[in-house]
Amino acid sequence: MIIIYTEDITIRIKYIFSLIFKEFMGQDVSFTQDENEFRNSEYPKINYSEKYIPQASLWVIPHELLFQLGVKELEIEYVEFQGIKCPFKVKYTKADFPFDPFAASFFLITRYEEYLPYKKDAYGRFPAEESIAYKKGFLQFPVIDQWAIKISNMLKEKHPDISFTKPKYTFIPTIDVDVAYEYKLRGLIRTIGGSARSLMNFDLNSIIQRYRVIFGLEKDPFDTFSYQLSLHKAYNLKPVYFILFADYAVNDKNISVLNRNFQNLIKSLGDYAEIGIHPSYNSFNEPSKIKKEIDRLSKTINKEIIKSRQHFLRINIPTTYDHLESVGIKEDYTMGYAKSIGFRASTARPYYFYNLEMEMPSDLRIFPFAVMDGTLKDYMKLTPQQAEDTVRALISRTKAVNGVFVSLWHNHSLSEQEGWVGWSRVYETLLKEAVKNT
Repeated sequence: MIIIYTEDITIRIKYIFSLIFKEFMGQDVSFTQDENEFRNSEYPKINYSEKYIPQASLWVIPHELLFQLGVKELEIEYVEFQGIKCPFKVKYTKADFPFDPFAASFFLITRYEEYLPYKKDAYGRFPAEESIAYKKGFLQFPVIDQWAIKISNMLKEKHPDISFTKPKYTFIPTIDVDVAYEYKLRGLIRTIGGSARSLMNFDLNSIIQRYRVIFGLEKDPFDTFSYQLSLHKAYNLKPVYFILFADYAVNDKNISVLNRNFQNLIKSLGDYAEIGIHPSYNSFNEPSKIKKEIDRLSKTINKEIIKSRQHFLRINIPTTYDHLESVGIKEDYTMGYAKSIGFRASTARPYYFYNLEMEMPSDLRIFPFAVMDGTLKDYMKLTPQQAEDTVRALISRTKAVNGVFVSLWHNHSLSEQEGWVGWSRVYETLLKEAVKNT
């Protein structure tokens, strides 16, 4: 047990202290506004006030953020701590931290800045470049976890008998199936249209390949599912597949949901993996559309669907999360950026979403991902070798904080075609590094 003294016990304080101590460290916390009770307590004590209390094990000067309600523009001062430019610098230097790690953690993990006005990218998303983690250079570090470890170490120095339960590092490989097959099961109209486009681009090779696949003379290049199965079995991994199971649209071009062969593919994936929904492009603000797609997928595999990741990573916080929770989703894996790798919520651990509009935690658990194949190749323009080195660094940082490393890959990026030559090796390296010494 750790006792926290604060002059006002708010729901924000309860949320972030419970997250850091109970979920990340395995320690219960209690709160008090009674200074005498705090002074006389035998438990490790954290003074979260501007008042100096000599009996405290740690003294953290609070920023006003955790005592506020709602969202407003904040003037944020930064201070360097352990090589990171940390937000919410405090005015007193005698405290144990030159900034407020609890307010900073709350700001980052709730995605406070995504409630404020920002310039959206071409897909209506909050871009990485708008975040303070990107601007201050710590996007690729799980700083909340690092601060939590620092706090636990400082408490351990003053209370050697205190026991913290270290969370176990785990790895969750996830695969998005935006398009199961490039040519197979496309239907007559889409096949003719694709052939016409190839002809207009003088791409005779793709025309030849398309019809070789259709007539069963060649395997579809996007059909990498047996290869994935062999890899995941070799490393004893159970991946999560997010299936785009939507009506055909400009940005939703998977196989028809009515196609029996496509349905059979999904069922076969469900024999060795978990299946989640990949809600369609325009669904992020339409709960009825999400529910329709979930119900269809659930009926196909005869299982409840509780996991989700938005197509194109389109989320509007908190609206999309509210909608997902309302239709029965319990875990969401969208928290990450398309253009940049790293830790969008500044943590490498799952957590319960806190809704700043409602000022309360939700029951929706967020699983942030750290890296996506398209980010490495298409946005960062890395070679396969550079991508392997980048992935190793992210895995190492996640392991250092005993976090959960979530990767995002696609079946088509393992095709060794259309610019993806050499990238199956990157995925194999990722799996090997992610499970090493575990």
